[in-house]
Amino acid sequence: MSAPASGKPSDGTDFKQYIELHRQSVYDTICKYVPMKEPIEHYKIIRDYIDRQGSYRRPGIVMLTGQMFGAKQDELLLIAAAEQLSEDWILMQDDAEDDSELRRGKPAAQRIYGWVHAMNATDTGHIAMWRMVKDYMLKAGQKDGNRMFEKFYDMLAYTVEGQYIENKFIHNTKDIGTASETLYYRIVDSKTCYYTVYGPMQIGAIAAKQPDSVLEMLKDIGTAAGKAFQITDDILDMVADEKVFGKKRFGDLYEGKLTLMILHAYEQATDKEKEQIDRIYQKDRSQKSAQEIQFLVDTINKYKGLEYAQEQARRFGEQAKASVEKNWSKFPANEYRNIMFSAISELYIRKK
Repeated sequence: MSAPASGKPSDGTDFKQYIELHRQSVYDTICKYVPMKEPIEHYKIIRDYIDRQGSYRRPGIVMLTGQMFGAKQDELLLIAAAEQLSEDWILMQDDAEDDSELRRGKPAAQRIYGWVHAMNATDTGHIAMWRMVKDYMLKAGQKDGNRMFEKFYDMLAYTVEGQYIENKFIHNTKDIGTASETLYYRIVDSKTCYYTVYGPMQIGAIAAKQPDSVLEMLKDIGTAAGKAFQITDDILDMVADEKVFGKKRFGDLYEGKLTLMILHAYEQATDKEKEQIDRIYQKDRSQKSAQEIQFLVDTINKYKGLEYAQEQARRFGEQAKASVEKNWSKFPANEYRNIMFSAISELYIRKK
């Protein structure tokens, strides 16, 4: 679908089509803050993930929520671009920490440039992101700009906390027997619910000068939708085509991450199976064999871990849908309202 000259959606536009209306302008804005300059080799690294682009789901949510509540495109573009840039540098850092193999269908940055250079490049993305936030604040004025800064800061601070908790389990604890769904959902709450869903929604609403009551409503919707999104992401890691998903299949098992599937399987497993799961999870990614990963997959399938996760994703998806319906009258009756419903649904009904 091509973008109308006005940049406004046509009747029947869904969220994916809406994203494409704004993709180029978001990307161009990022490139202005992270230009190719000397030393070219350094900037080439951080621009790698920027140029690969991604789903642009997060900036899409910022733009959509803001426009739905009455903000203009030029009032949203800079902070939406900052949101996307945060994803670009955080993912590069995350991949380096996990030594991931693929990102957006290509080798992860540290596999191409080395861990040291990839991590250093993330600093450039981080610095440029805060410069974008600063420029937004200057444009918005002290009161509105400070409100935006506090929200952006709080969202990223909570995300980093979740990353620490996950990294501690992966690199230090390495013991499924000590984990629980409570721990899993704590990680999901910070790394997905807030950062991926209701944080971007709240940022768009703040740009549209909405009160705190609206931010709380969006949190209610986004928490359930974020849980459904992450569980679906975990499921796709098990079943999706790598070319479609853009990441290595069974990457979560290789990296030793917690998922509902492995937690459910471990709880049901025999003592002998638990011992084998423990031995595999004690190993670093590079030490795990294909046969060991297949054992984990077979155990998950034996105890219907996929079916359990699918049921939980469906349950949280229904919660999100119910929350949207409950608050439907609070959404302005404009061309963006139906796209918002599409956006919430797209978070957990997807192939990548």
